Amino acid sequence: MNAFEQLGLSAETIKAITELGFEKPTPIQEKSIPALMSGDRDFVGLAQTGTGKTASFGLPLCELVDFKSPTTQTLVLAPTRELCVQITRDLTNFAKYKGNANIVPVYGGASMETQIRQLKKGAQIIVATPGRLIDLLKRKAIKLGAIKFLVLDEADEMLNMGFQEDIDEILSHTPETKKVWLFSATMPSEVRRIASSYMENPFELTMGKKDSGAENISHQYYVIHERDRYAALKRIVDGTPEIFGIVFCRTKWETQDIAEKLIRDGYNADSLHGDLTQQQRDKVMGRYRSRALQLLIATDVAARGIDVNDVSHVVHYNLPDEMGNYTHRSGRTARAGKSGISLSLINIREIGRIRQIEQKLNTRFHLQRVPSAVEVCEQQLLKLVKKIHDVQVNEAGIAKYLPVVYEELKDLNREDLIKRITSLEFNRFLDYYRSAPDLNVDIAHQGRPQQRTEDNRGGTRIFINLGTMDGFDKGGIYKYIIEKTGISKNDIGRIDIQGVCTWFDVAVQSAEQVLEEFRGEIFNDRKVRVDLAEGERKKAPSSGGAKRRPAEHSWRDKGKGNWGGGRGRR
Repeated sequence: MNAFEQLGLSAETIKAITELGFEKPTPIQEKSIPALMSGDRDFVGLAQTGTGKTASFGLPLCELVDFKSPTTQTLVLAPTRELCVQITRDLTNFAKYKGNANIVPVYGGASMETQIRQLKKGAQIIVATPGRLIDLLKRKAIKLGAIKFLVLDEADEMLNMGFQEDIDEILSHTPETKKVWLFSATMPSEVRRIASSYMENPFELTMGKKDSGAENISHQYYVIHERDRYAALKRIVDGTPEIFGIVFCRTKWETQDIAEKLIRDGYNADSLHGDLTQQQRDKVMGRYRSRALQLLIATDVAARGIDVNDVSHVVHYNLPDEMGNYTHRSGRTARAGKSGISLSLINIREIGRIRQIEQKLNTRFHLQRVPSAVEVCEQQLLKLVKKIHDVQVNEAGIAKYLPVVYEELKDLNREDLIKRITSLEFNRFLDYYRSAPDLNVDIAHQGRPQQRTEDNRGGTRIFINLGTMDGFDKGGIYKYIIEKTGISKNDIGRIDIQGVCTWFDVAVQSAEQVLEEFRGEIFNDRKVRVDLAEGERKKAPSSGGAKRRPAEHSWRDKGKGNWGGGRGRR
């Protein structure tokens, strides 16, 4: 027997949700569904994201809406396109066996004409973002005069995004007799105002404490120097090989920048922000849901409504400007009763803000240390061993090659073979991390950095006045530099080639050799000029050497192999 049957749902609805895997209601579903099934009073539900709020109002709506009539009877308002699409998908699944159900999503970034055509077919339920709904109201393409139920989902976020006036405008087009169901993760004064202005004696249900975070989220923070923020992010990801997370940034520009850096450094990552088209957003989210992406870099607004199972980590690349956004961000993990980690990267001046969030959420943040080189190597080695153990062997495909393989490896015993297989990949990132610096700030010494070890495998940026107009491509300039300087090919990093010039990264210990070997060089009757790139000269010691504290590039780019699913390049 399905436990949802005890809540008074019809056989058609039970059949639909059983096929979806619903067996036992969450706490908010257990309490809200019976209260909403009567359909005769307003409702306020306060609960964190991931607790099953969509089913809390969606299942009662499937029982209360007359799907035999084409009249629009329910309006659901959501803050973002993603949440709008998600709610529509869920409601459509819930009403699968109701017959004639037409649930239409209305949101910006999609064809308004297509949405109008769908509405003309008779939509019993409309799920909308405020901006697009108002546009359609002005065109008289939507009539809300027969609305019986109005659902405000993620009400606090809609107000944070500046939809206060839009909500007031929309509500003015609905009848006084409607019932308002409001769901929110927090209860700021603006949400309370909506409840008092548009609701009469609502049934209020609070799951957990108001404005609190989910209890099964572990809140962590890392204290680093501002300049090490990106390096610390990569180090934490490298030290957590199984991470499947969302990285939150403050701005669209920063989101795109961090995503591009991660992709360049070999990580499976992509960005989600407001400048993407709907088609681009759908593509990114499709890849993330299928776990083709390991890291989704997103802004607060763009990530609203993301409902992806088993997100292990939420990373606050920067703390949010609004306190409430921390709760919404963290709610992307630990969904449906599972556990998750919310970690914040902060500098020494932001420790006070962590204390404020602790007090607001009535929870405790745990100070963590950015993994050391040894710790990262240990985790990556364990992942490699597990990957080798779990690999699916294509018996038919490999059979004809095995005799040659056995012959080549016949002089190796079991122990030697294991050592060589693991060392094949392990040596690469072990070499990269061998002298990696400690990125943690010593809080006890008022933010003074702990002793750092110079990593001479980092990159120094160098300029050369040769480019594509001289007949070079990336491969050509790479070969030319090696031939003229005699440095190891592994000492050359990222190359950015343009028409008349090129910038390239070179290992710190080889930078001086590059500058010296190009001294007096002539190419096609033109003097070759090689120098430290702008900014590097300021960092170089007064002695004129090229030694500096390097940028921490990724070991994932060293060699052809790629650890941790790293080839996420466009």
